[in-house]
Amino acid sequence: MLNNYSKEDKVLLAVDCIIFGFDGQDLKILLIKRDFEPEKGKWSLIGGFLKKEENLDESATRILNHLTGLHDIYMEQFYVFSKVDRDPAERTISVAYYALIDIATSEKELIQLNSAKWFSLEEAPKLIFDHNKMVKHAVRRLKYRTKTKPIGFELLPDKFTMLQLQNLYESVLNKKLDKRNFTNKINALDILIKLEEKDMESSKKGSFLYQFDLDKYNEKLKEGFVFKI
Repeated sequence: MLNNYSKEDKVLLAVDCIIFGFDGQDLKILLIKRDFEPEKGKWSLIGGFLKKEENLDESATRILNHLTGLHDIYMEQFYVFSKVDRDPAERTISVAYYALIDIATSEKELIQLNSAKWFSLEEAPKLIFDHNKMVKHAVRRLKYRTKTKPIGFELLPDKFTMLQLQNLYESVLNKKLDKRNFTNKINALDILIKLEEKDMESSKKGSFLYQFDLDKYNEKLKEGFVFKI
């Protein structure tokens, strides 16, 4: 016979998503203005509640798709926030995910809600509840992952210059990188395809465009390859 759970406390399980984007210069975060109480009209992360028929990844996928209209978004669950009084409305535990979106190539798909807006991390407003704490945790995880996995390419367009790639890493890591050393490290990884095309907006001579070679990266992983920047 199954145990009787009727006497156990019931709590809400929320899924909150920290959505990062890159505009070529700055790492940004997508926020919305909350349209219900408590904290109506204040800036918030994108989130929702787990439904009975969902697992956590399915819930996060649904929430991200509803806001952005995008599919196959890179996301990762990174922390659980369970402080008793974190939500004044109801006892709520939140499972947090971060997601990566290329701002430039997602503009056509992104659902332009009046309350949604991209902010650079330095200019982001104060958020409701413990959402600022969630963002800090997400940034730390993103910095670590960017050094150990090629997830940064999720924030770039399909074709990009070496300068755009360096700008991305500098933005995520929040530090300047030596151009020659960075280029040498990236080339040594041997996971990029150099194209014949050039970006003519960057200079008179133009800059060669590159693509991330996912197939080659996966093959190298089988051989024990370690991604490290």
